[in-house]
Amino acid sequence: MALVKPIIFQIAGYQDSGKTTLSLKLIEHLSASGLKIATIKHHGHGGKPEVDETKDSGRHIAAGATVSLVEGDGRILIQAEQKQWSLLEEIEMLSFFKPEVILIEGYKNEKYPKAVILRDKGDLELLDILPGIKVIFYRDASMARHLIDQDIPSFDTSDESGFTWLTNYIKADFT
Repeated sequence: MALVKPIIFQIAGYQDSGKTTLSLKLIEHLSASGLKIATIKHHGHGGKPEVDETKDSGRHIAAGATVSLVEGDGRILIQAEQKQWSLLEEIEMLSFFKPEVILIEGYKNEKYPKAVILRDKGDLELLDILPGIKVIFYRDASMARHLIDQDIPSFDTSDESGFTWLTNYIKADFT
């Protein structure tokens, strides 16, 4: 069986811009359309993501294991430790699970196609510095006037048509 190369798409924006909310809505739309989704989330708050070190897998890592896998009722949890992971290594790891779409939350400076979320006028600089922007979402309705001259589609985050547009954009790679 040939491996299907997944479509890789990013959700980018500054901290507290609504990336997770946008990601969750997009995951719902894409999975409802029948696509198999995998996600990568950059833990941008400094330090390591929290794990339960009282559970056996956490205790295995604390004892020196570099990878711990726990399975139960078809669910697998993997915890792996190394000094640093590149985004490419994370994508390669998820590709094993044969997703059709890998959705990346964060890593805003990477070159993959992306949606950017703007909180306010202060975030407009992202439009000039981020590569691969395919769609803009904004949280404040007054932002619409600042985006009139953009050649990139833009939507209020409360406008469902933005999620429909983005779902269709990603699904177009399958046709």
